[in-house]
Amino acid sequence: MRATGTFSVKSFVPTELSPEPAVATGVPVGVAKMEKQFEGEVAGRSATLFTAAFDQSAGVGTYVAMESFEGSLGGRAGAFNFAHSATTSGTDRSAEFFVIVPASGTGELAGITGTGGIAVDADGTHRIWFDYDLG
Repeated sequence: MRATGTFSVKSFVPTELSPEPAVATGVPVGVAKMEKQFEGEVAGRSATLFTAAFDQSAGVGTYVAMESFEGSLGGRAGAFNFAHSATTSGTDRSAEFFVIVPASGTGELAGITGTGGIAVDADGTHRIWFDYDLG
């Protein structure tokens, strides 16, 4: 099954958490907490732990995120976790990874497994899709 939607970031809060021991690299590493709101066949909200090695001035880096989603996919209500990452050289997305965490589903989404993806339109619209099965 496939469910699609759009999302917006409701909050992005950098944390004081940093890698230890400190290792000097060419791109700084940071951690933030995010809240997102989803609309469409993917409807609900998520709480996200977001880690990135990113050069703000060049727009180059990689992120890794773990999200806890609560809402509905294709009209089925519940919650689950998913993880995703991507790399950018400033104008693109590459090396993308996206997976629904096995055994994380609740409610009508219990047993959910699958993959998905994120795309950002030229106008800044953030799109998400899940290709999933319910065990």
